[in-house]
Amino acid sequence: MGYEPELQHPPLPAPCQLQIPALFEGSVKISREEAFSDADIIPRRMGLLMSKGEIVAGCLAPHPPHLVYAENPEQNEPTAEGGWEQLRWGYERLRESLANVEYDAIVLLSPHWQTYIGTHFLGLPSFKSLSVDPVFPNLFRYHYDLNIDIDLSRQIHDRAADAGLAVKMMENPDFRVDYGTITTGHMFNPQWDKPLVVISSNRSRDYYSVEVMQEMMIELGRVTREAILASGKKVVVLASNSLSHRHFTTESAIPEDMSKEHIASHAMHLWDMRMIEYFRTGQSQRILDEMPEFTEQAIAESDGGGLSWLLSTLDVPNYPGILHGYGTIIGTGNAIVEWPERHHKEASE
Repeated sequence: MGYEPELQHPPLPAPCQLQIPALFEGSVKISREEAFSDADIIPRRMGLLMSKGEIVAGCLAPHPPHLVYAENPEQNEPTAEGGWEQLRWGYERLRESLANVEYDAIVLLSPHWQTYIGTHFLGLPSFKSLSVDPVFPNLFRYHYDLNIDIDLSRQIHDRAADAGLAVKMMENPDFRVDYGTITTGHMFNPQWDKPLVVISSNRSRDYYSVEVMQEMMIELGRVTREAILASGKKVVVLASNSLSHRHFTTESAIPEDMSKEHIASHAMHLWDMRMIEYFRTGQSQRILDEMPEFTEQAIAESDGGGLSWLLSTLDVPNYPGILHGYGTIIGTGNAIVEWPERHHKEASE
């Protein structure tokens, strides 16, 4: 019997990059260490590329109920004589910016759906009821009928669970949706013709700190982004929160009397302008770095985690956001800002 030499594979070049062809331009590069340590990484990366999910825009979209009140939609029982036009026109400009952009769903995080054990997701196909603002029932009594993208909700939920975050699907048919979700949803898309993914605000800041809250929200943003890219869907993500959040303690006899409207204090104004300058100059990482101080000193609604989650979902964009409007409501500072991710696709790939 003849000698049969042992077959040996040629050594991989160093540094090794496994080139995996995609179905469109480019290739997926996987390091040798990644390929050997994680057997599923190649199909996962291929899935991200082949599905072509996309975040078309991310927006800071505040939710004071006064905006819906001033619009006089048929769903809201009270009626107004206008008011807060700077912000309402800002929402008009935001809607116009996306009027010709195709997308499949809206992912929204609201600080007024407050959960203290984990992050929750609306988990039924629809929710229909009457929402009454507990502080301003004279302004906001809104009959809503929401459609939910259950598949995308579940995908984000499952990825968050795999990442070690505490999560839960809200499957109570009698659950009453918060007014923050409804106000932002209405002002962004009054036709309500897109399904929603609605995410709660895990109030980790209340029992830990702003730093812990932000760490959790950055991780939630990361898995939200991954789920969207793997879903094959085009999505808009919305953070429903104001900037400075010091309220007036009394209400005008006519709520929409704009002669009474102004920022709560000069300090609040300075913080709002500081954040807006960062938005407009692409300094997202600096916002995250200063978030603890901003949240504490401006009593900012970023305490709910929405802004940190949004910037993380957008992979901390370094391009300028578009300021569509700024205005005050009962002393609070509110900015409507769009990050047009569709124009920066290289950041999503």
